[in-house]
Amino acid sequence: MTRTIPTVDFALARSSDEEDRKAFTQQVGDALQDIGFFALVNHGIDTQLIAEAYTQCDRFFDLVEDVKRSYLHPNIAHQRGYTAFGIEHAKDNPAPDLKEFWQTGRAYPSDGEVPTYPENVWPNAHAPEFKATIEELYTGMEELSKKLLAACSRYLGKSENWLPDMAEQGNTIMRMIHYPPLDSSMPEGAVRSAAHEDINFITLLVTATADGLEVMDHDGSWIQVKGDEKAIIVDSGDMLQNLTNGLFRSVTHRVVNPKDSNSRRYSMPMFVHPRNEVDLTPHPDFVAKTGGKPKYQSIKAGDYLQQRLREIGLI
Repeated sequence: MTRTIPTVDFALARSSDEEDRKAFTQQVGDALQDIGFFALVNHGIDTQLIAEAYTQCDRFFDLVEDVKRSYLHPNIAHQRGYTAFGIEHAKDNPAPDLKEFWQTGRAYPSDGEVPTYPENVWPNAHAPEFKATIEELYTGMEELSKKLLAACSRYLGKSENWLPDMAEQGNTIMRMIHYPPLDSSMPEGAVRSAAHEDINFITLLVTATADGLEVMDHDGSWIQVKGDEKAIIVDSGDMLQNLTNGLFRSVTHRVVNPKDSNSRRYSMPMFVHPRNEVDLTPHPDFVAKTGGKPKYQSIKAGDYLQQRLREIGLI
């Protein structure tokens, strides 16, 4: 039988029954320790809001190329605003990914303090309803991410605020990705998103508008992740793997090209990041649980991000 990624019910986390809440924590941790992915159902994010976000994405990405490119910001490594088709590539894969995207982070604090993450930009002149919709979705998704990080912390034997505190005021990004129809002009060997691992703590992927996501299993085979509008796909990234010395896995995944080259695809992942100053050195508790030797580097989160942005072509 073909394997599937686990499904975790968020209703367990909201239950008044302590055993249900413990079961939620166990299921989240077991999934991230095994395959690094799970599908979260009953997550509480309004499906109508998700649909409206996709509508706003459609309006923006249908703008003419010159208008979209006016929102390019290579000076901040494309961490906010628009990134054009063919700029990003997977680590160690020179062929560009066949996608374009928009990136939004948390709003700047109202007290005038300048944080370590870039300020948002918005296409207000060309998509006036984009900002309000995406900000509302970002807020809901980030609140959900805190609850998932709390479950990860409990599973790891730490206080439930251990990981959420590291991500407080971090450079968490929501990316709106458009995979356009394909044609004969596409570079040889290019795919919608080549095999890669995520950089961050955890990723919350709002279900895409079409299938294509595949996750590598332990034996090197690929698990097809079927689209389900009722689920959010969650996975652990390189930073969490580094901190836990591999106890939580950052697993290779990809988005393959469709059989129908005329089809387009959207997806909206939220990449949850710690603050730049957070130390990702493998924690001694998890070094002891994973063989007794550190398997990953000692590095701060901000330096790790810069290193990876260079590797994927955004710097």
